[in-house]
Amino acid sequence: MNGSIQRRLTVAINWSAARIASLDDRERYEDSYALTEEFREWILCVDQHPELMADQVLMVPDFSKLNQSGGSSESDGLLEI
Repeated sequence: MNGSIQRRLTVAINWSAARIASLDDRERYEDSYALTEEFREWILCVDQHPELMADQVLMVPDFSKLNQSGGSSESDGLLEI
């Protein structure tokens, strides 16, 4: 799996685990369960099936490659949204 995808997954998994633990400490079990269900595949499957996780992570496209392959040469380096 790509290193940047792995880092994004690690951050998301660590955040969700910390949030679940925090909710459990405050006895907000319904919220904890909902978050566990939302991140279940990430928490449980990331080590077993990393190739499946790559499809679930949104990555920002590399616009420098798009410009080199025939795109507009008037790039100022800014991303328009």
